[in-house]
Amino acid sequence: MRKDFVYLASASPRRSELLRQIGVRFEVRAAAIPEDPLPAEAPADYVLRLAKAKARAVAALLAPNELRPVLAADTAVVLDGELLGKPADTAEALGMLERLSGRSHRVLTAVALDCGTGVEALRSDSEVRFRATTAAERLAYCATGEPFDKAGGYGIQGHAAVFVESLQGSYSGVVGLPLFETAALLARAGVGFWLTARAA
Repeated sequence: MRKDFVYLASASPRRSELLRQIGVRFEVRAAAIPEDPLPAEAPADYVLRLAKAKARAVAALLAPNELRPVLAADTAVVLDGELLGKPADTAEALGMLERLSGRSHRVLTAVALDCGTGVEALRSDSEVRFRATTAAERLAYCATGEPFDKAGGYGIQGHAAVFVESLQGSYSGVVGLPLFETAALLARAGVGFWLTARAA
């Protein structure tokens, strides 16, 4: 298997941006898999399972001449032990944001790498605290359109940054791809990073 670049099993522009930040050469091959949690599945197990499944799904579709490592990730926002997924509409987004207001929640992100001989995965666990938000602020935030493709209904790297009072853990993990864990997996597999920086 060649390791001159990786396939990123995600269409997320945020994950692409983070990979570019550490100089990884990659090509996007998005994975479409069911994201429903299993009965009684713990959030930590959920993100690990989905990240591995996404990596395997893309790896299984590669032709022999395309074989490269496949990198995948999955993020979950957890409040009171409950997974907060991507809101389907404004009402659901407003409900999530109201629940997060003035409280701390966990953001779990798992990253997985499939190199053809198995899948290795690591997980980051962060705590984010929102300041108290007003109904008008929450409605204005929803009007930006930002909440609807993001777990928990917000993006820390976007307009919702003004809601974040504190963060303990990995900023990149909250965005959607923990770079410490990602670099560790790539290094173990012999995949280079900072490559684009060297080329420049």
